[in-house]
Amino acid sequence: RTVCVWYFVEVEKMATAEGEGQKPAPKKHDSGAADLERVTDFVADESEVSAEGVQDVISALRANKTREAQERAERERQLAKISINKEDVELMMSEMEITKPVAERTLKEYKGEVVAALTALVSV
Repeated sequence: RTVCVWYFVEVEKMATAEGEGQKPAPKKHDSGAADLERVTDFVADESEVSAEGVQDVISALRANKTREAQERAERERQLAKISINKEDVELMMSEMEITKPVAERTLKEYKGEVVAALTALVSV
């Protein structure tokens, strides 16, 4: 609200000065406005994006996502084949205060080796 009142006072001063044939009073903060105009008018790159290029990128992203999903599924199949001892899972749960799924997953990733799995959890 204060800015609006200030603006209207400035506009009124300018109108009065023009009506009397006087020059309007110079503004104190014009240099910042000029700098702002130069910055906002800058355009770094005016290259056009072709529809074919966009389609190629989208296709590449989809193929990459599909490949990653297949790799994750294969890794899950490999981990499912590894057997682990219940005692090892319980030991990890009590010592590291982690949930059962986390303990099982870590043990499977380290092929049932408790020491290696515990070391990996400590270093994380």
